[in-house]
Amino acid sequence: MKALFIGGSGNISTPVSKLAIERGVELYHLNRGTRKVEIPGVKVIKGDITKKDEVAAAIAGHEWDVVVNWIAFTKEDILRDYELFKDNCKQYIFISSASAYQKPLTHPVITESTPLKNPYWQYSRDKISCEETLESLYREHDFPMTIVRPSLTYDTVIPVAIGSWDDYTIIDRMKKGKPVIIHGDGSSLWTITHARDFAVGFIGLMGHQQALGQPFHITSDELLTWNQIYEAVANAAGVPLNAIHIASDFISEAAKKLDWCSMGGDFMLGNLQGDKAVSTIFDNTKIKTFVPEFNATTTFKKGIKETVEWFEADPSRMVIREENNRFMDAIIEAYQAG
Repeated sequence: MKALFIGGSGNISTPVSKLAIERGVELYHLNRGTRKVEIPGVKVIKGDITKKDEVAAAIAGHEWDVVVNWIAFTKEDILRDYELFKDNCKQYIFISSASAYQKPLTHPVITESTPLKNPYWQYSRDKISCEETLESLYREHDFPMTIVRPSLTYDTVIPVAIGSWDDYTIIDRMKKGKPVIIHGDGSSLWTITHARDFAVGFIGLMGHQQALGQPFHITSDELLTWNQIYEAVANAAGVPLNAIHIASDFISEAAKKLDWCSMGGDFMLGNLQGDKAVSTIFDNTKIKTFVPEFNATTTFKKGIKETVEWFEADPSRMVIREENNRFMDAIIEAYQAG
């Protein structure tokens, strides 16, 4: 199998790339070469996907069994990719998002047939628009697409709702005994998936002739409350959890006043009401039917410990974003002031 990953060196795509190489895939990455991630066996085509003519020249003469775009976010991205790959690939895989599923849910168990609707988050609405465009291209032009909807998936990120992502801030804060925010009362259910497990399901869809025209989500079956999630993170940090519970709508309203922060404005409205405040129970029957090998085996307690150890193995990874600390302190101060 010959595959092209647009991106390919991110939090999810790196484990997928490594597994693809292990499975004998002839794998190419198309990227700008700005990330310092080297995966032995991957061939690199240097290019900026936003520059269509440049990419067309770079991939001229190639035929692909699979093309995966890890960094497509808008309808325009999809239409550009269609022009680039409509005549030279047998399967195009779009990375959507499980946040596109209906909010609020009318049924607690999410399947691939759950409606797509998110009035809270523009990011999710853009992903829905991408999916609708692909479905039209599939119906009208036989464009061989497959849609994959990851939920909260981690490996080299700290997958909490507030305070960190690709940085060490929340761990440092916990180790200093400072309070961390848990939205709501922490009892809503959530699913977090290790990218290593996700990769098994994803690789199984690559080149799968029956996956064409189909959407899939790929998640763990482990259900945790947000209290349990933060407790596992604190345990991985080696400290007790010092949490303060604040209602999601309060956090969202307070965040609108903090335009100096990347988590301010309307971001928390989407991040919480549009995603993480809602209990998510995923039915993974479909991916397990198409890829019988898939079974998420990494518990969050084990996986997050590995992630923290990865951060701490290299001091350059232990980035502390004071903006994140200021954001949490500002929300807590507003809450305590009533």
